[in-house]
Amino acid sequence: MYTRIIYFVAIITSVVLGLSSRKFSSQIPEFISQHAGDMLWASMVYFGFRFFFIKKSLTWTVGISILFSFAIEFSQLYQAEWIVSLRNTVLGSLILGRGFLSVDLIRYVLGIAIAVSIDKYLLQRIKR
Repeated sequence: MYTRIIYFVAIITSVVLGLSSRKFSSQIPEFISQHAGDMLWASMVYFGFRFFFIKKSLTWTVGISILFSFAIEFSQLYQAEWIVSLRNTVLGSLILGRGFLSVDLIRYVLGIAIAVSIDKYLLQRIKR
């Protein structure tokens, strides 16, 4: 149970930092404001899978997180009216994104890699 709390806090932290990187983008370096949101979104996805599938290996979680993130990005190529309307809502935009960008795939991999590093070297020590 304690482990799930740690992952829940990691999810909330990722969300807060990700939203903050958008809201305060004019007050942080441009490079960070351009890339941090997508990286933190992917980190949140990773921590979410860790939260729900706590017994699965790190390798499995990395794989499913990348697969999920890439699926969301590639789904943005689908432009049916109903899903575009959904993406035009705040929540739909945050979850599904708005348009396909190949650079987002790199951002997702980096965000997941950072999350795995945090998981392995920080969260695993806290859990002991």
